[in-house]
Amino acid sequence: MSQAPRDKTPHDKHFYDSFLVVVGILMGVALVLIFVSRMIATKTQDQYVLDDDKLRVATVERLAPVGKVAVSGADNSALEPAKEAKPAAAQQDLGGEQVFNTACVVCHGQGIAGAPKFGDKSVWSPRIAQGMPTLFEHALKGFQGKSGVMPAKGARVDLSDKSITNAVEYMVKAAK
Repeated sequence: MSQAPRDKTPHDKHFYDSFLVVVGILMGVALVLIFVSRMIATKTQDQYVLDDDKLRVATVERLAPVGKVAVSGADNSALEPAKEAKPAAAQQDLGGEQVFNTACVVCHGQGIAGAPKFGDKSVWSPRIAQGMPTLFEHALKGFQGKSGVMPAKGARVDLSDKSITNAVEYMVKAAK
C-alpha cells in the first residue's frame, strides 16, 4: 500500500538552476544600472557642483579648521576675533524729530501709559523744571514715575545716546 517515494531531484535541480539564472540576470542588471548612474552623476556633478564658485567657497568654509593656535613670539594678529559691527542706527546720531517720529511718537504722540503728550505744556512744565540732565537720564536709563513708565531709550536700545537726547530736546522745545 505504500508508494515508493518519487525522485524529486531533477525538478529541484531544474528550479535551482533557473533561480540562479534569474538572480544572476537581476544582479547583472543592477550592476549595469549602478555603473551607468555613476557615470551620469559624475558628469552632472562636474558641470553643476564642482564648477560653481558659490558651492566651492561654501565647501571650503565648511572644511576650514574650527580653531587656530597662537604661537608665542609670532605675529598672532590674524587670530583676533572679528569685531561685531554696530547696527546702522547706532552708528549715526539721528535728529530729534526723526527719532521722535520713529520711536517716541508711539507713546508721546497720544500720551499713552502716562507719557507726557507731545507739545502739552501743562504736563511737560514740571518735568522741564527738573532740568535737562534729569530728563536725559530718565530717557536713557528708564524711569518709573507716578503716572507711568519710561523704558530705557524708549525700548530702542539700538539708538545712540545722542539720538535719544536729541529727541528729548525736540520734545522739550515743542512744549515750551
